[in-house]
Amino acid sequence: MGLNDLLNHTSEWLKGTGPHSDIVISSRVRLARNIDKLPFPHWGNKKQSEQVLKAIEEAIQRIDYLKPTTVFKLSDIDSLDKQFLIERHLMSIEHAQKADNKAIVIDEDEVLTIMINEEDHIRMQVMQSGFNLFEAWNIINKIDDSLAKELRIAFLPDWGYLTACPTNTGTGMRGSVMLHLPALVITRQIDRVLAAISKLSFTTRGLYGEGTQASGNFFQISNQVSLGHSEEGIIDNLTGLIRQIIEQENQARQAMFSKNQAVLEDRINRSLGILRSAHIISSQETIELLSMVRLGADLGIIKDIDRRRINELFIITLPAHLQKTENKKLTSIERDVKRAELIRNKLNLS
Repeated sequence: MGLNDLLNHTSEWLKGTGPHSDIVISSRVRLARNIDKLPFPHWGNKKQSEQVLKAIEEAIQRIDYLKPTTVFKLSDIDSLDKQFLIERHLMSIEHAQKADNKAIVIDEDEVLTIMINEEDHIRMQVMQSGFNLFEAWNIINKIDDSLAKELRIAFLPDWGYLTACPTNTGTGMRGSVMLHLPALVITRQIDRVLAAISKLSFTTRGLYGEGTQASGNFFQISNQVSLGHSEEGIIDNLTGLIRQIIEQENQARQAMFSKNQAVLEDRINRSLGILRSAHIISSQETIELLSMVRLGADLGIIKDIDRRRINELFIITLPAHLQKTENKKLTSIERDVKRAELIRNKLNLS
């Protein structure tokens, strides 16, 4: 599998299926692991990072579950492809910063990715479409057990898994859920919801994780603390919180639809009209308008466009995806023109 093959493939998290997929875009479970007796990546020297990379590559080759994966060395990937992987949520922004002795492992369905020598020696994640945290946990737990048989993982009975960042020590787990919450934003209830989330020791980020702001009414919610909690406990607590947010978003949608149906339908249809006719459009405007179109499809106001097509447009209209589709570098204006053309073609299909 090459990176270009991903262009014609629908990522697992974009499928628009799974429980509560009208509100929950995706569920992700991430584990941080380090090889015992070797310094964390930020403190290790070149020889040690080479040792880590080689050990993990060899372990992957011995694990049947990981055979349908491809290992990409970051030194062999140009800046456009790195941005492409970030846009697809397969690689973190931090991992792309320096290429020395770093790699990323991707399976053919884009369910599993493993970043090697990011903040920790191993950062693996499993993503599922919709509200599927337990399924994501079941998959990654099997992979974790398999790796632990091949590698000596840094672990202390009193502390759990040792990680570069203290907030990950313990289980080394971060569960996260990507939510589409337009009704809570429009009805100005979102600040109250986010404040309550923060008090419960959960954190909220934007589409691309730490350091990014929410846009297009998308919010990524994850646990903040790993130490002192079991993996099942973290999943249970996050699941309970997400169920409450889903209920609040549903109530806000129903209230908007019953009280201001004409206004809501007008806003949704105006958004769709702009997308279907624009000849120049930016990434930011695209994501804001697509958010309203997705809400319209979920509420049954828009009947001729399915959720999967809308989800795909959120990704394939991003800068790196546009340039890989065109197979050349594009200026900002050229991207805005190509983006508008792509959207018109996709949304005007019968």
